[in-house]
This record gives sequence, C-alpha cells and structure tokens, in this order.
Amino acid sequence: MPVSVPATSVATAVSAATAVSVASADTEQAGQPTPTGVLTGRARIDDLDARILALITERVGTAVDIQSARIAEGGRRLDLKRETEIITRYREALGRPGVTIAMAVLELCRGRV
Repeated sequence: MPVSVPATSVATAVSAATAVSVASADTEQAGQPTPTGVLTGRARIDDLDARILALITERVGTAVDIQSARIAEGGRRLDLKRETEIITRYREALGRPGVTIAMAVLELCRGRV
C-alpha cells in the first residue's frame, strides 16, 4: 500500500533543504566565501539527510504493511511491547536524545491503516 502523505512530506523536506543549502552555499556571514571543506561537508550532510528521509519513508510503508497484517489477523494496530523495544534500542545507541528520535519515528509510523 503506497504511503503518499509521508512521501510527499519527505520530498518537500528534501527540496526545502536543498534550496536552503544552495542559497547559502556560496557565502558565510559577512559575505566571506565559504571554505571548500565546509561546502563538501554540507553536501555530504545533505546526501545523508536525503538517505535518512528515504529510509524513514520506507519504514512508514513497512509499518503500514505490518499494521494491516496484524489487524487482518484480529490483532491490535499497535504493539506497545515492540515499540518499547525500539525505544530502548534507540536510547542504547544514541543516549537520551535517541528516545526523542524513536518516539518521532514511531509517531510517523502509527495510524496509517
């Protein structure tokens, strides 16, 4: 089942990030040229962000499939035990901010069925 809303949001976010990056790529504050290393690093971050957004979009679609399968079998849409495991994994990998990231990802993936 395609997930149009998140995909559209991801495309919009990538376009906006690219526009901001291009607009500010040539100069830093006070009209000084941006060092090449900064431009290279920013391009790499833009690429990483695009890949992260694509993975999140893929995850949302997978979550929809899982929710549909669970509901078709008479189960609940959400599995809170599984969500707790995911939050723990993010916290262990990223520390306290990982909880916030996990919660945001889980929120994006809920209720699409």
